[in-house]
Amino acid sequence: MVIKSRNWALPAAALALALLATGCVSTPGAPAAEPTVAPSTSVARARVCAKPAAGPAKAPAGAVTVDPAVVGDLAAKTRSNPPNTTFWLRPGKHRLERDRYSQVIPKKGNRYLGAPGAVFDGRKINQYAFGGTAHNVTIRYLTVQGFVAPQNEGVVNHDSADGWVIEHATIQHNSGAGLMAGARQRVRASCLRGNGQYGMNAYKAGDPIRGLVVEGNEIVANNTDDWERRKPGCGCTGGVKFWAVNGADVRGNWVHDNRGSGLWADTNNNDFRIEDNVLEANDGAALIYETSYNAVIRKNTIRRNNWVEGRRYADRDDSFPLATIYLSESGGEPRIRARTDKIEFYRNVLENNWNGITLWENADRFCNSPANTSSGDCTLLARRPERCARPAIATAPLYADCRWKTQRVDIHGNRFVLDKSIVDCTVKCDRMAMLANYGTYPDWSPYQGERVAEAITRKQHNRWHDNVYLGPWKFVAHDPSRILDSGQWQGTPYQQDAGSTFDPRTGG
Repeated sequence: MVIKSRNWALPAAALALALLATGCVSTPGAPAAEPTVAPSTSVARARVCAKPAAGPAKAPAGAVTVDPAVVGDLAAKTRSNPPNTTFWLRPGKHRLERDRYSQVIPKKGNRYLGAPGAVFDGRKINQYAFGGTAHNVTIRYLTVQGFVAPQNEGVVNHDSADGWVIEHATIQHNSGAGLMAGARQRVRASCLRGNGQYGMNAYKAGDPIRGLVVEGNEIVANNTDDWERRKPGCGCTGGVKFWAVNGADVRGNWVHDNRGSGLWADTNNNDFRIEDNVLEANDGAALIYETSYNAVIRKNTIRRNNWVEGRRYADRDDSFPLATIYLSESGGEPRIRARTDKIEFYRNVLENNWNGITLWENADRFCNSPANTSSGDCTLLARRPERCARPAIATAPLYADCRWKTQRVDIHGNRFVLDKSIVDCTVKCDRMAMLANYGTYPDWSPYQGERVAEAITRKQHNRWHDNVYLGPWKFVAHDPSRILDSGQWQGTPYQQDAGSTFDPRTGG
């Protein structure tokens, strides 16, 4: 990662409903209403680490019983039984042979069910728990822990096979990613806790992941190995990382206390719905949506995020508005098929985070630019990436198609609350932003100067409207030096937040 609107308003009745739904008030100075209760229900539903659901106490009819007293029993019985077999793991610690590459290689349709107290333990010896390319494997009620996958690799579904179902599982205290993802994967009601790099790494080499569902999980305290410190600027940490996922539903999860970001969609993701989640107390951003397209982000509770990374920026006097919701070179694109043709952020409650929302575009980041940190990747619109070079890139259609753009972002009906005494800050924690850098690089770039800053600020249909602000908010437009009050933000030339209300007093 590099640190780098439709012109309509809600009718009065619709606005009132939207504000009520988020617990907002429409009159400056009026008593603050309680936040929406819907996301709090998500916390109750996703509080699964402390109280995991119990698996079957007896082997289901026809299941193969796996004995924890026999080292390697699970892998051996998987090899000796046909596809579509159900395995029931007895209570106790199940182990593999003492070879780091020993693992279970499921066959198509296999099902693995843990009895109460069944644990699959890698003992800090084995790298992978479940691998291979078999489709439609199910893992339920099983704790998987103590595996030592290398950086960027995962312990469960190591090879990103398609159609896996992970339910009521606890995947914890592993190195690398606890879980990888394949197409049509379902991860539900599971605890992804304390893994060295990610809770889940949704990445599949050479193929986009389609139809991913992440629902009702607790995703907590991941990146224990602090990879951003070990490899500065790697962009390789967080609760969940998504790469080139086309179609994802991320709902009803409790994503909290991760080192780094909570959720991070990085490079050519498309068609996300992120709803009814609680994103809480992550060291960095609650959500990063980077060089990606078309998303609906709604009805989330987002609180106390970005305190560690935001403060680090402020302490070194960095003027960049490092945000809790960070949209970087990402926007709506009607030419790419999805359930929406914009990024719509609405009916969310943001409380006492370090900064709010930043819309950012790096003028030097585009296909084939040395400044493109997604090296080797190009936009989804450039059918022949090699053409994104001079002289063709300077004219239509490549001038537009070779650059990821922060465009068609619609932010409305949200409640933004800031109490600096709770965040424990005085400056640089109170900003909403829409900006770009001054383009300088490379020397053949057609985006030099203020072109991109003007585009993101005034020409790419990015719009805030009909929101409620409580607390001393400031606004940044065009570049980091332009810090505005609400009147300047609403006035010419920016004309943002029509229909919104502002109360500078601290509210709850």
